[in-house]
Amino acid sequence: MRLVIALGGNALLKRGEPLTAENQKRNMQAAAQSLAHACDGNEVALVHGNGPQVGLLALEAEAYRGVPPYPLDLLGAESQGMIGYVIAQALRNERPQREIAALLTRIRVDPGDSAFEHPTKPIGPVYGALEAESLRAAHGWSFAADGDGMRRVVASPRPVEIIELPVIGRLMDAGVVTVCAGGGGIPVRALPGGAHDGIEAVIDKDLAAALLAQRLRAERLVILTDVDAVYLGWRTARQQPLRRIRAADLQLHCFAEGSMAPKVEAACQFALDTGRPAVIGALSQAFAVVAGEAGTEVLP
Repeated sequence: MRLVIALGGNALLKRGEPLTAENQKRNMQAAAQSLAHACDGNEVALVHGNGPQVGLLALEAEAYRGVPPYPLDLLGAESQGMIGYVIAQALRNERPQREIAALLTRIRVDPGDSAFEHPTKPIGPVYGALEAESLRAAHGWSFAADGDGMRRVVASPRPVEIIELPVIGRLMDAGVVTVCAGGGGIPVRALPGGAHDGIEAVIDKDLAAALLAQRLRAERLVILTDVDAVYLGWRTARQQPLRRIRAADLQLHCFAEGSMAPKVEAACQFALDTGRPAVIGALSQAFAVVAGEAGTEVLP
């Protein structure tokens, strides 16, 4: 079966954990067994998030005043390389006989996308209100609420075209587990004559995974996160898990922006565009989610 699997940030970092290299490696090692089992016998492209990591790189870039801060497309490329290495090494350690490659992937966006006027994508750590206000004043950053704190938010335009799609397809055809489109892809804009240039943004990884799954003709889009299903009334006394639901019905409900909302949007988009199912579930249950035995199955 041809699959596109999107890994949430919890693959490398649990909520509230310090963003240390050791924490990220340990978490990925813990997830690798379940994830490798889900990949067995399948053609797989793995897409990962990068919100905490690209935010940390941005803070590091701001801290050094010897050169202007690096733009988000370069920081996205850095995070792709770092996270791709951690994922690929953990999976190869778990399955030494399986070929695994991490591919830097550019994704074209529309510079006229309204997202550039309304930043929504959270990156970096959670701050208290006073610290966020200080950073806003110092750097001109935008912030939005995240639980009891605040996180920096940046433009998140919709993905339009995956530049390395033909290469990804050839790797999958050869049976290589391909880590690609990390962090939603390196955001680029088209220039005259077919060239591309980076642009200041972070693309949502779930929407990038949905586009990748559609273009690769994947049989299923799998979105793995830190909850076992999509819930109605999440974190209330009346919360209720959804197990199977049609995309058109799921679209009638509202979910948290920057959390479950993009996952639901991506799953519904894939199901409606392709006529094939998507599933959202827990990374710890990856094999059962892929098999349709756990998580929320989103039907066309």
